[in-house]
Amino acid sequence: QDMWRYISDNYIVQKPKEEEVGSSAMPHKVNPIDFENSEGNSVIANGLYNAFVSKIQISRLQRDLSDSTISRNYGSAIAYSLLAAESASKGLGKIYANEEHIKAELDNHPEILAEPIQTILRRIGYDKPYEALKEFSRGKKLTMGDIHDFIEKLDVDDTIKLELNNLTPQNYIGKAVELTESAVRGAKEIMDLML
Repeated sequence: QDMWRYISDNYIVQKPKEEEVGSSAMPHKVNPIDFENSEGNSVIANGLYNAFVSKIQISRLQRDLSDSTISRNYGSAIAYSLLAAESASKGLGKIYANEEHIKAELDNHPEILAEPIQTILRRIGYDKPYEALKEFSRGKKLTMGDIHDFIEKLDVDDTIKLELNNLTPQNYIGKAVELTESAVRGAKEIMDLML
Protein backbone atom coordinates (compact mmCIF):
# COMPACT_ATOMS: atom_id res chain seq x y z
CA GLN A 1 0.00 0.00 0.00
CA ASP A 2 2.85 2.38 0.79
CA MET A 3 4.58 1.69 -2.54
CA TRP A 4 1.28 2.27 -4.36
CA ARG A 5 1.02 5.64 -2.61
CA TYR A 6 4.67 6.59 -3.29
CA ILE A 7 4.09 5.82 -6.98
CA SER A 8 0.83 7.78 -6.97
CA ASP A 9 2.57 10.76 -5.35
CA ASN A 10 5.39 10.57 -7.93
CA TYR A 11 8.15 9.91 -5.38
CA ILE A 12 8.74 6.53 -7.01
CA VAL A 13 8.59 5.96 -10.77
CA GLN A 14 7.99 2.64 -12.46
CA LYS A 15 9.95 1.65 -15.54
CA PRO A 16 7.42 0.90 -18.31
CA LYS A 17 7.57 -2.59 -19.80
CA GLU A 18 6.69 -2.91 -23.49
CA GLU A 19 4.71 -6.14 -23.01
CA GLU A 20 2.49 -4.70 -20.26
CA VAL A 21 -0.84 -3.09 -21.16
CA GLY A 22 -0.91 -0.50 -18.39
CA SER A 23 -4.21 1.12 -17.54
CA SER A 24 -7.28 0.13 -19.55
CA ALA A 25 -8.64 3.69 -19.33
CA MET A 26 -5.41 5.70 -19.35
CA PRO A 27 -2.90 4.54 -21.99
CA HIS A 28 -0.12 6.74 -20.57
CA LYS A 29 -0.28 5.19 -17.11
CA VAL A 30 2.03 2.49 -15.79
CA ASN A 31 -0.04 0.60 -13.25
CA PRO A 32 1.62 -0.65 -10.04
CA ILE A 33 0.30 -4.12 -10.87
CA ASP A 34 3.02 -6.05 -9.04
CA PHE A 35 2.39 -4.16 -5.81
CA GLU A 36 -1.38 -4.55 -6.23
CA ASN A 37 -0.92 -8.31 -6.80
CA SER A 38 1.31 -8.48 -3.74
CA GLU A 39 -1.29 -6.68 -1.64
CA GLY A 40 -4.13 -8.91 -2.86
CA ASN A 41 -2.21 -12.10 -2.18
CA SER A 42 -1.20 -10.80 1.25
CA VAL A 43 -4.83 -10.11 2.10
CA ILE A 44 -5.81 -13.68 1.18
CA ALA A 45 -2.85 -15.19 3.07
CA ASN A 46 -3.51 -13.10 6.17
CA GLY A 47 -7.20 -14.01 6.02
CA LEU A 48 -6.29 -17.68 6.03
CA TYR A 49 -3.77 -17.22 8.85
CA ASN A 50 -6.43 -15.44 10.91
CA ALA A 51 -8.86 -18.28 10.23
CA PHE A 52 -6.25 -20.81 11.39
CA VAL A 53 -5.59 -18.89 14.58
CA SER A 54 -9.28 -18.56 15.42
CA LYS A 55 -10.15 -22.20 14.61
CA ILE A 56 -7.30 -24.54 15.49
CA GLN A 57 -7.31 -23.55 19.14
CA ILE A 58 -10.98 -24.52 19.54
CA SER A 59 -12.21 -28.11 19.65
CA ARG A 60 -15.69 -29.01 20.84
CA LEU A 61 -15.29 -31.33 23.81
CA GLN A 62 -11.81 -32.15 22.52
CA ARG A 63 -13.45 -34.40 19.90
CA ASP A 64 -14.04 -31.99 17.01
CA LEU A 65 -12.14 -32.86 13.83
CA SER A 66 -13.03 -29.73 11.85
CA ASP A 67 -9.46 -28.55 12.33
CA SER A 68 -8.32 -31.29 9.94
CA THR A 69 -10.09 -29.46 7.09
CA ILE A 70 -8.50 -26.22 8.18
CA SER A 71 -5.01 -27.75 8.35
CA ARG A 72 -5.29 -28.90 4.73
CA ASN A 73 -5.10 -25.22 3.75
CA TYR A 74 -1.80 -24.36 5.41
CA GLY A 75 -0.07 -24.82 2.07
CA SER A 76 -2.47 -22.40 0.39
CA ALA A 77 -1.71 -19.69 2.93
CA ILE A 78 2.02 -20.21 2.52
CA ALA A 79 1.63 -20.19 -1.29
CA TYR A 80 -0.29 -16.89 -1.20
CA SER A 81 2.42 -15.45 1.05
CA LEU A 82 5.08 -16.60 -1.40
CA LEU A 83 3.17 -15.11 -4.35
CA ALA A 84 2.87 -11.83 -2.44
CA ALA A 85 6.60 -11.77 -1.72
CA GLU A 86 7.48 -12.62 -5.32
CA SER A 87 5.18 -9.90 -6.68
CA ALA A 88 6.63 -7.32 -4.30
CA SER A 89 10.15 -8.35 -5.28
CA LYS A 90 9.28 -8.12 -8.98
CA GLY A 91 7.77 -4.67 -8.45
CA LEU A 92 10.84 -3.47 -6.58
CA GLY A 93 12.94 -4.45 -9.58
CA LYS A 94 10.98 -2.08 -11.82
CA ILE A 95 11.16 1.19 -9.87
CA TYR A 96 13.46 4.10 -9.20
CA ALA A 97 13.32 7.20 -7.03
CA ASN A 98 12.15 10.43 -8.67
CA GLU A 99 14.99 12.44 -7.16
CA GLU A 100 14.06 15.78 -8.75
CA HIS A 101 10.51 15.62 -7.40
CA ILE A 102 11.68 14.51 -3.96
CA LYS A 103 14.25 17.33 -3.75
CA ALA A 104 11.63 19.89 -4.81
CA GLU A 105 9.23 18.58 -2.15
CA LEU A 106 11.93 18.80 0.50
CA ASP A 107 12.87 22.34 -0.51
CA ASN A 108 9.21 23.31 -0.36
CA HIS A 109 8.91 22.13 3.27
CA PRO A 110 11.70 23.63 5.38
CA GLU A 111 9.46 23.29 8.44
CA ILE A 112 10.70 19.71 8.71
CA LEU A 113 13.87 21.22 10.17
CA ALA A 114 11.94 21.83 13.40
CA GLU A 115 12.83 18.23 14.35
CA PRO A 116 16.62 18.44 14.07
CA ILE A 117 16.70 21.95 15.52
CA GLN A 118 14.90 20.91 18.69
CA THR A 119 17.02 17.73 18.85
CA ILE A 120 20.25 19.76 18.76
CA LEU A 121 18.83 22.21 21.32
CA ARG A 122 17.99 19.27 23.60
CA ARG A 123 21.53 17.97 23.22
CA ILE A 124 22.95 21.22 24.61
CA GLY A 125 20.40 21.45 27.43
CA TYR A 126 18.38 24.34 25.99
CA ASP A 127 15.28 25.03 28.11
CA LYS A 128 12.07 23.64 26.54
CA PRO A 129 13.25 23.29 22.93
CA TYR A 130 10.15 21.41 21.79
CA GLU A 131 7.86 24.12 23.11
CA ALA A 132 9.96 26.86 21.47
CA LEU A 133 9.82 25.11 18.09
CA LYS A 134 6.13 24.33 18.47
CA GLU A 135 5.31 27.99 19.11
CA PHE A 136 7.48 29.05 16.18
CA SER A 137 6.42 26.48 13.59
CA ARG A 138 3.11 24.77 14.32
CA GLY A 139 0.62 25.14 11.49
CA LYS A 140 2.77 27.66 9.63
CA LYS A 141 4.21 27.61 6.14
CA LEU A 142 7.83 28.53 6.82
CA THR A 143 10.69 29.64 4.62
CA MET A 144 14.39 29.05 5.16
CA GLY A 145 14.57 32.77 5.98
CA ASP A 146 12.05 32.28 8.80
CA ILE A 147 14.13 29.42 10.17
CA HIS A 148 17.38 31.40 10.03
CA ASP A 149 15.65 34.33 11.81
CA PHE A 150 14.49 31.93 14.54
CA ILE A 151 18.01 30.52 14.92
CA GLU A 152 19.53 34.00 15.10
CA LYS A 153 17.28 34.89 18.06
CA LEU A 154 18.24 31.79 20.07
CA ASP A 155 20.35 32.29 23.16
CA VAL A 156 23.00 29.75 22.14
CA ASP A 157 26.71 29.70 21.30
CA ASP A 158 27.71 30.81 17.78
CA THR A 159 29.04 27.32 16.98
CA ILE A 160 25.56 25.92 17.67
CA LYS A 161 23.99 28.64 15.51
CA LEU A 162 26.38 27.68 12.71
CA GLU A 163 25.45 24.00 13.10
CA LEU A 164 21.75 24.88 13.01
CA ASN A 165 22.12 27.25 10.04
CA ASN A 166 23.90 24.51 8.09
CA LEU A 167 20.84 22.27 8.29
CA THR A 168 18.76 21.99 5.11
CA PRO A 169 15.79 19.78 4.27
CA GLN A 170 18.06 17.87 1.89
CA ASN A 171 21.00 17.27 4.22
CA TYR A 172 19.13 16.37 7.42
CA ILE A 173 18.41 12.66 7.40
CA GLY A 174 18.42 11.82 11.11
CA LYS A 175 18.53 8.05 11.54
CA ALA A 176 17.11 7.31 8.08
CA VAL A 177 20.13 5.27 6.95
CA GLU A 178 20.21 3.21 10.14
CA LEU A 179 16.45 2.58 10.07
CA THR A 180 16.45 1.71 6.37
CA GLU A 181 19.34 -0.74 6.74
CA SER A 182 17.53 -2.39 9.65
CA ALA A 183 14.30 -2.66 7.63
CA VAL A 184 16.16 -4.12 4.64
CA ARG A 185 17.87 -6.71 6.86
CA GLY A 186 14.49 -7.66 8.33
CA ALA A 187 12.88 -7.93 4.90
CA LYS A 188 15.75 -10.10 3.62
CA GLU A 189 15.41 -12.42 6.62
CA ILE A 190 11.69 -12.81 5.96
CA MET A 191 12.25 -13.43 2.24
CA ASP A 192 14.95 -16.02 3.02
CA LEU A 193 12.59 -17.81 5.38
CA MET A 194 9.81 -17.84 2.80
CA LEU A 195 11.95 -18.84 -0.16
